[in-house]
Amino acid sequence: MSALPASIPDDAARAADNRPAATGARAVAAAKPGKAATPWLLQPKVQRVLLPALVGLVLLLVWQALVTGLELPPYLVPSPLLMLQTLITDWAALGLSLWVTVKITLLAFALATVAGVLISFVFVQSKLIETALFPYAVLLQVTPIVAVAPLIIIWVKDPVLSMVICAALVALFPIISNTTLGLRSVEPDLLAYFKLNRATRLQVLMRLRIPSALPYFFGGLRISSGLALIGAVVAEFVAGTGGQGAGLAYQILQAGFQLNIPRMFAALLLISLTGVALFVLMAWCTRRALGGWHASESGSD
Repeated sequence: MSALPASIPDDAARAADNRPAATGARAVAAAKPGKAATPWLLQPKVQRVLLPALVGLVLLLVWQALVTGLELPPYLVPSPLLMLQTLITDWAALGLSLWVTVKITLLAFALATVAGVLISFVFVQSKLIETALFPYAVLLQVTPIVAVAPLIIIWVKDPVLSMVICAALVALFPIISNTTLGLRSVEPDLLAYFKLNRATRLQVLMRLRIPSALPYFFGGLRISSGLALIGAVVAEFVAGTGGQGAGLAYQILQAGFQLNIPRMFAALLLISLTGVALFVLMAWCTRRALGGWHASESGSD
C-alpha cells in the first residue's frame, strides 16, 4: 500500500513537467506570425482600377492646363471641362445616337460570334477543308471595309442590316482564327485516349476540343468586341444615315461640318467609353468562365 502514494507524486511530477512544455508549444504556435493582410491599395483588383484612373486623371489635368495656359480656342482643341459640358447639354441627341451605335455593335458582335464559331467547327472537322477555305477568311480580314461597305449598303436595302453586316465582317476573323487554333490545340495524349475509347467526332468536339478552345475563344471575343464597334462606326460613316436613326458617326460628321469641335470630342469620348465597357465586359465573362479551372485566370498575381 505504501508504493501507491509514492507513485502518485511521481506521476504528478511528470504531468507537471510535461504541462509547461505543452503550454509553451501552444504559446509558440500562437505567437507565430501569420500571413500579413495585404493593404487595400495594394490589392491587385483595386490597382487594376485605381492605377488607370489615376493616369487618366493626370492626363485630363495636363490637357486642361495646356488648353488654359496656351489659350487655345475651342474650335481647335476644347478643354475637358467644355467637352463634359457639351456632353451634358447635348445629351438628348448624343444619347440617342449612342444607343444606335451600341445596338449595331452588339448585333454585329453576336452575328460574328455565331458565324465564327460555326465556321471554326467546320474547319476543325477536316484539315483539307481548313486549307481550302481559311485563305478566304484571311481575305475578309485584309480587305478594307471602307471599300466593301458601299456595295453591301447598295445590295442590302435595310440600312441597319447593312451596317450590321459590315461591322460583323470586321469582327469575324479574330473569332475564326482564335477558335480554330483552340480547337486544334488539344493534348495529343488526350486525343489518342479518346480515339482509343472509340469516341465519336461529336464526343471529341464537345468533351475535349471545346473545353480546350475556351481560352482562345474568349481571347478572340475581347478583340472582336472592339472591332465590332470600329466596324459599326465605319459603316455609319459610309452609310451617312441621318435623323433619329443616326449613330455617333453621323454626329461626328455633322459637328465637323458645323465646326462644333466640343460636340465632336464628346461623341469621340462616348465611342471610347463604349469600347472600354465592351472590353471590360468580355474580361468579366472570361473570368467567370475560366476563373475556376484555367491557369490564365485562376493563378495568383
